[in-house]
Amino acid sequence: MTEVIQYIIRFLVGDHVKQDVLEKIGYTSDIQDFKNYKLVIKPAGFFDEAMYGTEASIPTLPLKLWEEVPILYGDKTSEIIDDTLVLHADIIAGTFFLISRYEEMVRRKTRDNHNRFPGKESLPYKAGFIDRPIIEEWGMLLRAKIREAGIDVSEPPKEIRKVYLTHDVDQIAHFRNIRGMMGGILRGIKRPKEAKQAIKSFFGGLIFDPWYTFPYLFKLDLELQKKMGINHAEIIVFIRSHSGKRKEDKPIVNLAHPDYQTLIRYIKRKKVSIGLHISYEAGCNPEFITEEKKILERFTRKEIRYNRNHFLNNREPEDFEHLVSNGITDDFSMGYADVAGFRLGTCKAVQWINPAKKELTNLLLHHLTIMDVTLSEKRYMYMNAHDAFQYCESLINTVSNFNGEISLLWHNNSVEKNASSYHRKLYRELIKSFKENNITNE
Repeated sequence: MTEVIQYIIRFLVGDHVKQDVLEKIGYTSDIQDFKNYKLVIKPAGFFDEAMYGTEASIPTLPLKLWEEVPILYGDKTSEIIDDTLVLHADIIAGTFFLISRYEEMVRRKTRDNHNRFPGKESLPYKAGFIDRPIIEEWGMLLRAKIREAGIDVSEPPKEIRKVYLTHDVDQIAHFRNIRGMMGGILRGIKRPKEAKQAIKSFFGGLIFDPWYTFPYLFKLDLELQKKMGINHAEIIVFIRSHSGKRKEDKPIVNLAHPDYQTLIRYIKRKKVSIGLHISYEAGCNPEFITEEKKILERFTRKEIRYNRNHFLNNREPEDFEHLVSNGITDDFSMGYADVAGFRLGTCKAVQWINPAKKELTNLLLHHLTIMDVTLSEKRYMYMNAHDAFQYCESLINTVSNFNGEISLLWHNNSVEKNASSYHRKLYRELIKSFKENNITNE
């Protein structure tokens, strides 16, 4: 646990703070050790053998407050013992709880109809801080206490560190197969324009299909990347390489098809990153990841390091072990389908801690802040255009205040030009908002 605790202290204090400051911060309940530190965070018993991994270790509501910020373990009190400032708010345990997905390991029976852990059942949602990166708030309070202990530490800049503009290719086109075209023609009895569009797409080519919106998306994405600099804005397209037998993996993917080859060439020409969109089947059976990654690498001729699960179907925390063993370095699945916000309690990328083994890994987790359908679907947040924009703006401003990163997921079919959905306009407005935000160009 030593490596894990040291990592969490570094994460809380911030990567802008020098190492010698970290050496003055301890995590111990042994009063004899207090003299070795200027500040000590006192454990609240979360890691005790009799407590860890049990239902009793899940925090109960309402949560206690530490200077108006909810804490999961310990209490708001602090004391001076000799020359050491001792904090009783166990933010080490709280951070571990959130970034490791500990709650999902303990509450394995709490799952939705896809066997995923539901956002609205999570502690961050029920405690009312799903829209707050609570770990960054703890970090800010900790830095204040460090200064109180006589150590000079600064605050990070109030600007967005990085924006990930991501797009999942669940279905490349609407009318490019017989079934899609015939459906469009049948619906065209009532909507003649759709029949014409279906025929034009099927016979004319991929660029005429209403769901082939990548030129529109990339134009907006690249404008923002130029404004922010390539190190502060990354565009990623996640592509499925395999279709299982389950209905969630339909339509069938064939990367050898000319349409997919057209998309892959276009992605490369625009210098957009490619990630693996592992199938729903692989979410259920992670041993399939190996073959799916090989297929995508063969057709893209690129080494694949990024992943996002189809349907965000990452079921158990231990599933990440399969990503690690297959050479995936960054995962972008960490959002709830039913509620937008900060699933991991942080707005920064974080190394995954395996909660079953209490081990730090090299897999970097990026929270999925906002997904298009999460905002609009009736079964999810069911927001109108105005409320959706206001909520997204609030999340963007929050990330900026804490020098974090933000990840958007907009599907190509959600920005269809003549669709009734507000997502085409909303995406454009969010890109504009990023441009106007306090972001330093390279």
